[in-house]
Amino acid sequence: MKSVKTDTMMTMPRSHPKKSSGVLRQMGKRLDLYLMLLLPVTWYVVFHYAPLYGLQIAFKNFNPAKGILGSSWEGFGHFERFFDSYYFWRLLWNTLSINLFSLLIAFPIPILLALIINEIRNKTFSKWLQNITYIPHFISVVVIVGILNVFLSPHTGPVNLLIEAFGGTPVRFLEEAGWFKTIFISSNIWQNMGWQSIIYIAALSGVNPHLYEAAKMDGASRLRRIWHISLPGIAPVVIILLILDIGHFMNIGFEKILLMQNNLNLESSDVISTFVYTTGILKGEYSYTAAIGLFNSIINLLLLLLVNRIARKTSETSLW
Repeated sequence: MKSVKTDTMMTMPRSHPKKSSGVLRQMGKRLDLYLMLLLPVTWYVVFHYAPLYGLQIAFKNFNPAKGILGSSWEGFGHFERFFDSYYFWRLLWNTLSINLFSLLIAFPIPILLALIINEIRNKTFSKWLQNITYIPHFISVVVIVGILNVFLSPHTGPVNLLIEAFGGTPVRFLEEAGWFKTIFISSNIWQNMGWQSIIYIAALSGVNPHLYEAAKMDGASRLRRIWHISLPGIAPVVIILLILDIGHFMNIGFEKILLMQNNLNLESSDVISTFVYTTGILKGEYSYTAAIGLFNSIINLLLLLLVNRIARKTSETSLW
C-alpha cells in the first residue's frame, strides 16, 4: 500500500470587515437624528447619572469643606436615625396616603374623560371640551395655589360665601389638616385630567372603527361597545402608564405641597419631599436628607419592579 502523505496546511481565518465600520456608516446616514439625540442624552448624563456619585454622602457625615471623599464614614447611622424618629411614620403615611388616593381617584378620571370625548359625535363640542380641560395644565402651580387661596378664603372666598348663604359657618379649608388631602388631590385632578387624557384619546383613535360598526349591528349598546372594544383597545396604554405612575409613587408634587403647607395643616401636609427640602436645604443636613432621599428612591424602584412583574404575568404588556 502506498502511503499518501497529506500536507496539512494551516488555514488562516478570513478577515471579516469590522462591524463597527458598518455601524458608523449607518450612524452617518442618520447624523441629523443623532445630533438631535445628543442634547437629551447629555441632559440625562449630567443631571441623572453624574449625581449618582454623590449618593455616598448618605453613608457619610458630609462636610462641604472636606468634600465627599474627605468626609468621615457614618455607615447606616442616618437611616437608623430616620427610622427611629418620631416623624417617620407621619411622613411615610402622608406620602403613601396622598399618592394612594391620587392613584385610586385621579388615575381613572383621564380615562373616563377620554372615553366621553371619544363618544361625542358633535366635533365642535368635543374640541371645546378638550380645550377647556387642557387649559388648567398650562397654569403655573403658584397661580393654582393663589386661586385656591382666593376661592377658599374664610372671609371673601366664594365657597365660604355660599356656605354662609345656606346658613353654615365659614370653614378654614387651607388651615385644617383634615381638608388638605382633599383639596390637593381634587385640584390636581382639575389641573391635569385634560392633559393626561390626550394619550388615551390618541390610543382610542387607533381602535378599528369596523369593530364598533359590527358591534352596533349585533345590537350592542354604547356601554357594551365601550366595555368590550374601547377599554380593551387602550388597555396596554393604561397598564404602561399605571406602571410608570407607580414607579414614582413616593414622589409627590413638591412645589404645590410646599406652597399649600402651613403650621396648621402640617400634620397632613408634611411629606418626605418637603421634609428633605426643609431639613436638607434650609438646615444644611445634607447627609441625613440624602439618606432619606435614597430610601425614597429604593421604595420607588422596588414598587416599579413588583408592579412590572405582576403586569408581565397577568397580561402581555410590561415595560420589559
